[in-house]
Amino acid sequence: MPASLKDFAGLKSLQKDLKTREEARQATEAKRLQAEKTAQLEADLFRRSIGEVAPLTPPDKITVMTPRPLPIARQHLADEQAALCESLSDEFTIDTLLDTDEALSYARKGIGSDVVRKLRRGHWLIQSQLDLHGMRTDEAREALSEYLRTAIKRGLRCVRIIHGKGLGSVNKEPVLKHKVRNWLAQKDEVIAFCQARAADGGAGALVVLLRAS
Repeated sequence: MPASLKDFAGLKSLQKDLKTREEARQATEAKRLQAEKTAQLEADLFRRSIGEVAPLTPPDKITVMTPRPLPIARQHLADEQAALCESLSDEFTIDTLLDTDEALSYARKGIGSDVVRKLRRGHWLIQSQLDLHGMRTDEAREALSEYLRTAIKRGLRCVRIIHGKGLGSVNKEPVLKHKVRNWLAQKDEVIAFCQARAADGGAGALVVLLRAS
């Protein structure tokens, strides 16, 4: 076949292919337009069937927001519980537990008498002191408890508690002096105590031996 005839046959085939594609595109476009027209007709029919509409009026009532319960401060409760367990009673008295010597010494059950003797003689170096002078009973009780806790954490073994001789109290009664002794006997941290030597405060102070931390 001559080359001119081959080119002509190829051109005819290309034209036929383009025509087929165009017909397919037109058919797809016609379907799309028909679908849009149908959807529009259905929407118009729906609007005509339900008539005019208006937004609903919101209900005339107040929504009450119930406040959430406050979180429980568990650590705070634990601290309060611990403080309650460590609370000191003014009803407790150790008068019957004190040695009948001039130092009015005290030792926890199971502590040998040699410990008290060493404490009186100044065997242990006084490492720290707490002065309760001028405090009210409640203030002194709280200060003593906090001081003993801190002393144990610091690893202190021997401390001095200055309670005064009561000369400035009503009727010159050494109220705080007696209370401090009773409080100390209730504290697990305290192994023994005795009246301080004259050089360390005498009748106005106590030397206290604490358990090892």
